[in-house]
Amino acid sequence: MNLKKNIATSEAGFIFNPSTGDSFSANPMAAEILMHIKQGISIEAIKKIVLEKYDVDASQLDRDWDDFTIQLKEGNLLEN
Repeated sequence: MNLKKNIATSEAGFIFNPSTGDSFSANPMAAEILMHIKQGISIEAIKKIVLEKYDVDASQLDRDWDDFTIQLKEGNLLEN
């Protein structure tokens, strides 16, 4: 999964797509995940980081990850 190159993100969770002018807000966990994605860290490694840092079980993380991915696609933030 790769974010489009022109997508701007901040540690505070602000996401901006200059191609569309759309902006979004992400919670702290989502902002951290986006940072890892931009750094090119694999999905498996990101999930491991989240499982170690946050109080979430693997099955819940998988469900939330799927929802998060759908939101990124709907926001036109991912490379095709």
